[in-house]
Amino acid sequence: MRKLLLVSLLVLIAVFVLAEKITILHINDTHGHAWTFSEWKNPDIGGFALIATLVDQFRKENPNTLFLHAGDLNTGVPESDLIDAAADIVALNLMGLDAIVLGNHEFDNPPEVLAKQIKWAHFPFLSANIYKDGKPAFTPYIIKEVGGLKVAIVGFTTEETEILEALYAQGYEWKSVIEVAKELVPELKKQADLVIALTHLGTGKPIVGVNSIELAEQVDGIDVIVDGHSHSLLTEPMVVNETLIIQAGEWGKYLGKLDLEVENGGIVFVSYESIPIKKANIESNRAVDIVLDYFKKLGDEKLDTVVGETKILLEGTRAIIRNQDTNLGHLVADAMVWKTGADLAITNAGGIRASIQPGPITYRDILKVLPFGNTLYIIKITGEQLMEVLKYTTTIPAGKGARPQVANLSYKIENGEVKDVMIKGEPIDLSKTYTLVTNNYMAAGGDGYKMLKGLEGYDTGFVLADVVMEYISEISPITEYDDAPRVIKVEAE
Repeated sequence: MRKLLLVSLLVLIAVFVLAEKITILHINDTHGHAWTFSEWKNPDIGGFALIATLVDQFRKENPNTLFLHAGDLNTGVPESDLIDAAADIVALNLMGLDAIVLGNHEFDNPPEVLAKQIKWAHFPFLSANIYKDGKPAFTPYIIKEVGGLKVAIVGFTTEETEILEALYAQGYEWKSVIEVAKELVPELKKQADLVIALTHLGTGKPIVGVNSIELAEQVDGIDVIVDGHSHSLLTEPMVVNETLIIQAGEWGKYLGKLDLEVENGGIVFVSYESIPIKKANIESNRAVDIVLDYFKKLGDEKLDTVVGETKILLEGTRAIIRNQDTNLGHLVADAMVWKTGADLAITNAGGIRASIQPGPITYRDILKVLPFGNTLYIIKITGEQLMEVLKYTTTIPAGKGARPQVANLSYKIENGEVKDVMIKGEPIDLSKTYTLVTNNYMAAGGDGYKMLKGLEGYDTGFVLADVVMEYISEISPITEYDDAPRVIKVEAE
């Protein structure tokens, strides 16, 4: 009996010794939100200095900790955008980020900006499915020693980047995520105890390619997918084909924390939490705070210049403006016509990134709404060609950034057909040539508007954000603004 107890004890000890606990901390879609910020009735949230404190705390609790970013570091906060996310990268260096996957918004800027960011970073920018000249354009994966474990981290970037970021993404070859993963994951499985796919795929339906759920369904052997792109806040992991999928919302409002145990080649889920990042509950990391404060002061004076005033909310919330007309969408499109005298304007809702709250409007506010640096582009287009554009808009899935916001144009979408098209209050003339003002991103075929690419036209050089700033200055104070639908979708009965 004593011998049996001794054997049992030794087995338990062996299991305890072999089991390695690993913690995965993750953020995604931070979009320049390196600094703590406030939302309507939700003050002092997010910020890398607060996140850094938690990262340090969890590393002390478990040295076997990884800290990962699932892409879209760029575009969204003027202080970051004006300096090519230098503040974000320096802060993440101090925080000991282990890796980031390239998100679609890493291609908002010219290639030399991305090259500079990669050079600044003390962590790798990963993606296995982006090629150039027949070979991977970026580091496909890394294998790290974490405690007694070998952990493979492989990056995958959404294939729709080539459409979403047409200006700078079309210089690359966008390989199928599934095909690359099916080839690569089995090889990584041979080399590592744990395989993590760090992905910018999202959980929604993409224009092309797959989402993270479909990756898990179609490729065996991935233990964890740390995801971004859809800005989804998952309070518990999704489990698909024995793969855990996690994502932590947006803008650094949450830090995801996944605890696992790895033993005898098996992965055991322990716990998961999405930790709210609130200044009231977390002390700032002083080193990160000092760095971010330095960068913020560089551009504050110009950014805080008051350019107008609104008495009403100008609605640019992602979930709203990508699904319906809003007063801010109309204001942006109206400003484009106002500046150029074009017959009509079409701009993509995905280019409008924030709302403007009631009160004074600063240059900073304008750049939060329109952070991409797009310029106005004039196109000569016939009524017949314009109908092809409008037909394309009937195919855009709900919630996608390609959804149009328009000026001097109205039409209905009924049962997938375009009806009742009016330009400047008159029915469309298919044989007439109109002047359309759009942005240079769409003129290059971005967001799926490939029918615009190659049409006769020219870049005005007018920066859209500056045009909207001028227009707001002209019409302030804004006490009301048209939000009556210009694009009317009639649901089938």
